[in-house]
Amino acid sequence: MSLDSALARIDGDLDASLERLFDLLRIKSISTDPAFAQDCAQAARWLVAQLSGMGFAASLRETSGHPMVVAHAKAARADAPHVLFYGHYDVQPVDPLNLWESDPFAPRIVEEEGARRIVARGAADDKGQLMTFVEACRALLREGGLPCHVSVLFEGEEECGSSSLPAFLAANKDELRADVALVCDTNMWNRTTPAITAMLRGLVFEEVVVEAASRDLHSGLFGGAAINPIRVLARILADLHDASGAVALPGFYEGVRDLPPDVAAQWRALDFSESAFLGDVGLSVPAGEQGRSVLEQVWSRPTCEFNGVQGGYTGEGAKTVLPAQASAKVSFRLVGAQDPHRIVESFHAFVRARLPADCHARFISHGASAAISLPFDSAFLQKARVALTQEWGCEAVMAGGGGSIPVIGDFKRDLGMDSLMIGFGLDDDRIHSPNEKYEVSSYHKGTRSWARVLHALAR
Repeated sequence: MSLDSALARIDGDLDASLERLFDLLRIKSISTDPAFAQDCAQAARWLVAQLSGMGFAASLRETSGHPMVVAHAKAARADAPHVLFYGHYDVQPVDPLNLWESDPFAPRIVEEEGARRIVARGAADDKGQLMTFVEACRALLREGGLPCHVSVLFEGEEECGSSSLPAFLAANKDELRADVALVCDTNMWNRTTPAITAMLRGLVFEEVVVEAASRDLHSGLFGGAAINPIRVLARILADLHDASGAVALPGFYEGVRDLPPDVAAQWRALDFSESAFLGDVGLSVPAGEQGRSVLEQVWSRPTCEFNGVQGGYTGEGAKTVLPAQASAKVSFRLVGAQDPHRIVESFHAFVRARLPADCHARFISHGASAAISLPFDSAFLQKARVALTQEWGCEAVMAGGGGSIPVIGDFKRDLGMDSLMIGFGLDDDRIHSPNEKYEVSSYHKGTRSWARVLHALAR
């Protein structure tokens, strides 16, 4: 099998490949709205037909929600590695429709800022991304076969919580388990520089309610004598960070590791402006841990943030009241080997230790998940990095992700697989927003990249 011939086929087949993508983009597979359930099923059937026509053993699997698409194809070499590619065919709603410049489900190519762009709902998230892998496999199969054993899993509920996915993985883990998972739902560093997202932060989200008096009190009658839960909660929240911006929760940094020196050096060399990053949102001074760069703060360091505080009267005008309770929503982004359950326990103990007489606290949990990281010395990661560098002509960035992708955790926990997160989206693709777009260069070179990555993984 020849990589060069597969790459040439990808180049020559680009127009037909785009038309196939457009066929998928025309399907209104909005997963969160029951009115589009049949459209979601249609998208799943379309993918099964495409994969079957290419030579995969593909099938539609019913779930309690929208169907899954599962497909398998063998490599020519029996001892080749086995990869599982994951993507999702569902899309976000299009509202507000009046802000779209054209029909969201009538894909078109426009010329903007010197670039050709595919404009449609789902162009970048995630139909365009998943089709880069499908089209790479199509070219490889036509030019001698796949270099790796390939399994495919496409779900239809990613945009509405993936409620059917955990049970489906548990029921089919023996069929879906592979040497490594490939996920194409992330971004490049910029238009000409590819990236592998090697880290995703975990998340602990807690709500704390501090309660005191049995009812709201008149501040003129009780002020000074009665404890005020807002004052108690404010002091607790203030204590969660020290003067250097570090989180003061006992044991919080257990399991946090510094970046490998070569990755830290690469991040320092990136064309990234801290002032521009903050200036775009009207800020000027980094507020996290002192001595850490902004990229470190958002990619590789843990955080404690307050996402909402409430207590007393918050309506128009004045009301002199001492509230009976005050509450705060507190989230912790986790990295490395931080244990989310120990963070929860430490937070509860931290709060209770600071409660004065006549106050007590109750907690509402909104989830706890560990961070995900691929070892920087992983053979899969290093091979993929070389393949991307060969395609794009510059070294692939080893990026971190400030947020979370739940399926990555599911693959690690339920199937024992690490994941390579390689995507070709851009920060300005307007995903989830009107006029979503995907660069034709992202689509074309993304397809070529997957052909290279599969060949590299097989070596």
